[in-house]
Amino acid sequence: MLTLGWGFNWPMMKLAVSEVPVLSFRALCLAVGAAGMFVIARMGGHVILPRRAQWVPLIGSALFNVAIWNVLIAYGVLLLPAGRSVILAYTMPLWTALLSAPVLHEPLTARRLLGVGLGTAGMVVLIGSELAVLRAAPTGALLVVGAAVAWAGGTVLIKRFPLDLPTTSFSGWQMLLGGIPLLLGALVFDIGKVHIPSLAASIAVLYNVFIAFILCYWAWFKIVSRASAVVSSLGTLLIPVVGVMSSMLVLRERPSWQEFAAMALVLAAIATVLVPAPSRAAR
Repeated sequence: MLTLGWGFNWPMMKLAVSEVPVLSFRALCLAVGAAGMFVIARMGGHVILPRRAQWVPLIGSALFNVAIWNVLIAYGVLLLPAGRSVILAYTMPLWTALLSAPVLHEPLTARRLLGVGLGTAGMVVLIGSELAVLRAAPTGALLVVGAAVAWAGGTVLIKRFPLDLPTTSFSGWQMLLGGIPLLLGALVFDIGKVHIPSLAASIAVLYNVFIAFILCYWAWFKIVSRASAVVSSLGTLLIPVVGVMSSMLVLRERPSWQEFAAMALVLAAIATVLVPAPSRAAR
């Protein structure tokens, strides 16, 4: 569900930011997403308010996972095609693996290293044919890679300081706290720039709000709470494949052998991490 929801969101995000100012677009998504999460939490009878000691790690993870990620990704997509942006963004498993070793003391086992290597190889295959484009637009590439590093830092922070909040409440606070600086920025920089978007852009905005933010953010934080940081990130490696293919469908990009080679490598990376290793007795 997360793979399909976030994967298809990349061309939708490209459609949205082509007509709606970035800060206003992201602030709207986060505000409505937070409201939706708190409604779900209330309907489920979940605890909503965190304890006093939980505010600092909650704000820190919201800064990396929500505020920095959303701003850098949205501006990066403006400068790069959606397919290339999603490939660069999902270098996050590499950064997560590197950060989780010293911070979380998670061992870099042979299977995890193989998974990181295969996943990175798949992304290199896709990026290889676009090096000239990336050299022509280094700012966009740096913004997206910076977003990937920020996301990895937020993921490791969540694992380092786990909070005993329900997933719905946690997701709501992440969106609300991370959306405050975006809202302030929109009030300062986007005054006079907002106008009624086209039907396609309006559908893209609605998709971002209800699917990418409410449904997929809830699913992501649920996954992070149940799996290690490395496994959580590597499990999302199929998202760039869906992002590239859906960008071809929605934005009329054409597939090449690089896309198919990368897909095979990414699927192999997921298999090395998510398929359980046979026990010694079974061997």
